[in-house]
Amino acid sequence: MSARVHDVAGIGLGPFNLGLAALLDPVGEVDAAFFEAQPTLRWHPGLMLDGAALQVPHLADLVTLADPTSRHGFLNYLHEHERLYRFYFAERWHPSRREYEHYCRWVAGRLASCRFGARVVDAGVGDDGLWTLTVAGADGSVTEHRSRALVAGVGGRPYVPPCAQALVDDGDGGVLHSAAYLDHRAALRRARRVTVIGSGQSAAEVFLDLLGHAGGTRLQWFTRSRGFFPMEYSKLGLEHFTPEYTRYFHGLEPGRRDTLRAGQDLLYKGISAETSAAIYDAIYDRSVGGEDPGAAYAASCELVGIERAAGGLRLTLHQRDQDITFRHETDAVVLGTGYESTPLPISGLAALADADERGRLRVGLDYRVALRDPDAPALYVQNAELHTHGVGTPDLGLGAFRNSVIVNGLCGREVYKVRDRNVFQTFGAPGPGVGAPVTESPRQGPTPVRHHPVGWKTGLGAGRGAT
Repeated sequence: MSARVHDVAGIGLGPFNLGLAALLDPVGEVDAAFFEAQPTLRWHPGLMLDGAALQVPHLADLVTLADPTSRHGFLNYLHEHERLYRFYFAERWHPSRREYEHYCRWVAGRLASCRFGARVVDAGVGDDGLWTLTVAGADGSVTEHRSRALVAGVGGRPYVPPCAQALVDDGDGGVLHSAAYLDHRAALRRARRVTVIGSGQSAAEVFLDLLGHAGGTRLQWFTRSRGFFPMEYSKLGLEHFTPEYTRYFHGLEPGRRDTLRAGQDLLYKGISAETSAAIYDAIYDRSVGGEDPGAAYAASCELVGIERAAGGLRLTLHQRDQDITFRHETDAVVLGTGYESTPLPISGLAALADADERGRLRVGLDYRVALRDPDAPALYVQNAELHTHGVGTPDLGLGAFRNSVIVNGLCGREVYKVRDRNVFQTFGAPGPGVGAPVTESPRQGPTPVRHHPVGWKTGLGAGRGAT
């Protein structure tokens, strides 16, 4: 029996591909299949701390900003779980991470297109001009799937500074990334000295959690940044997380995009005002009566070396403003150093993709990857386009918009309305290009010649099932 032919297949089931699956659910003419290696949906499990909240409102769920009437919306999730009035009285604009993950699992469980415990081990273009995927099941089975389009959910992987890589990899547990914090929290609470590196939300949450439970542990917090600054959360600043800004950013020259993005860290990498205040208040309370709070923090201190020493770890840090290098002794290190972009999940896909001079994917405004073969089937990416689409790339609030663009491209028609104007702010000089609809940028570089919907050869729905 030949492999089943899908109209679209997805690799990975994080929130973005899950949102795509949810928006495709009512589109009857599209046969979709999404494959995830993990046995169930897990979202940042190492930082699922009690009380930790999303940094986006509940409207930024999987579907609402594209289709407020969808049965897969967060409010319907609350209704189905008899929690709608409770949420109403809780007056929470930002849901907890724990509830958001539970919501995502609820959606995944309602979608026949979502297949967990299914790892895509190989992908390429077959002789028939379709994507061919080899999928390994948790039970040891191997199946083949063909698809007219492919969507790769890329995401990020924990970034570990080169000087710490060997100690993280040795499995000792003394040096770890914040992504694995909960797995090691009990041991960290017992440690005599713990050092946190980084100044983003993850580092701040780890430091605050240890402050509340560390007992006699001495805590130190360093960051290479100039300070422990809050994330930009003003209403005018938030307009950068919009389709308009994405379109404006994508239309800039690549070099200008890189320069611009380098100065925008606080739009998406800072600390929430609530977490910042809680840290200060906890240290203040511990210092009442002249007591040593057992906690300190310092900015402009970059980690440049780390090694094992007698009874613990020795860190080498460089004070960037004073140009002074110093040593710091500790027993454990938590690296809240963020995430870096990952390559395409299958090496065969990377070989087919066109790249810029820095080896990064060329991604069109419609989220299609430029491929070396202009006749190759469509390849879309989710959360791999920070360099081409800007700071909104990893933001949950733009997930439904990106998926609307992808769904419309797959179907060759407007399934979900993509509006030209959503905010009051105008980006760029006024002129014909302002507010233009989503199209391929003329400055993007080499791109596939054809932009056909997924069924351009045989028609949507043709070839369903075994062929």
